[in-house]
Amino acid sequence: MNANRLRRHGAHLGFAVAVLLLAAVPFVADNYYVRLATFVCMYGALALSWNFIGGYAGYPSFSTAAFVGLGSYVSGLLQNAGVPMVLAWLGATLFVTAFAALVGAAILRMKGHYFAIGSITLVEVLRMVTSLWVDLTGGGDGLNIRILPGGPDFAGRVFLYAMLAVMLCAWLTTLLVDRSRLGFGLRCISQNEDAADMVGIDTNRYKTAAFALSAVYCGTVGAIYASWVSYIAPTDAFAILLTLKVPVMAMLGGLGTLYGPLVGATAFVLMEETIWARFLDYHQAILGVVIVLLIFFLPGGLLKVDYRRLLLPARGHTPRRAAAPAPEVR
Repeated sequence: MNANRLRRHGAHLGFAVAVLLLAAVPFVADNYYVRLATFVCMYGALALSWNFIGGYAGYPSFSTAAFVGLGSYVSGLLQNAGVPMVLAWLGATLFVTAFAALVGAAILRMKGHYFAIGSITLVEVLRMVTSLWVDLTGGGDGLNIRILPGGPDFAGRVFLYAMLAVMLCAWLTTLLVDRSRLGFGLRCISQNEDAADMVGIDTNRYKTAAFALSAVYCGTVGAIYASWVSYIAPTDAFAILLTLKVPVMAMLGGLGTLYGPLVGATAFVLMEETIWARFLDYHQAILGVVIVLLIFFLPGGLLKVDYRRLLLPARGHTPRRAAAPAPEVR
């Protein structure tokens, strides 16, 4: 118990230090690193959001891009209508959450690959709607959003701290869910949904709650991202690549854990940036191969690796003797 408590306190301390370092980036580095830190916070929030439905409940959702894109368009339309930026972010978050709760109650009746297909279909349906509804969304030409005044340095800080705040809120929500009845019920559903239903867990309500939680912060991230880039288009807002990246980040760090999605998102962003800088023409293919190899050899994620065994491989190959164990084994 003491060892587990020390590890838990160490993880909390490391996370606190990482948050302080991200907050200090604008004061010690240029705009490139501010942008990189913003992406770390953004993908960290998205990975934590997906972890509710994909990690705790074990449902392979591919609807992240649907919620991000919907949040970006709702926020953009509200801002263009004269709503203040922060209120537009809040309105987009509420709209996406309500939309996810309604849709989730329907498609969560499907399981396995049927649910996966239904969730990814949601992305395509919303992309087609925004492409064809020209009078409202601008169609394929996209939607311009007014630029935040104050210059690039000021804007960079605003959006970094906004994404950092969303990531912290997603982490706090994960902490509450992890220690609550909802988290226990979602783990039961992930292990055996039929058995969970037999012991009295309202599986439909729990799954719908997890699906709605997976959309809340995605909608907020989409709203902030739209203000950050000042332009959104259907192909970018509802990008299929995004809906594939986020589950990979969560799996890379460790599913159903408090810090796994954050570790996976950070590792993914750093790998993507490093490979892109050195292999511009082939970075997507190389990144895909690296990710497949990591997930294949580390199926439990980076947080579930026994690093002591990796650092001390000789212990596993020490021949056994009939006599007492060697001193170094103790």
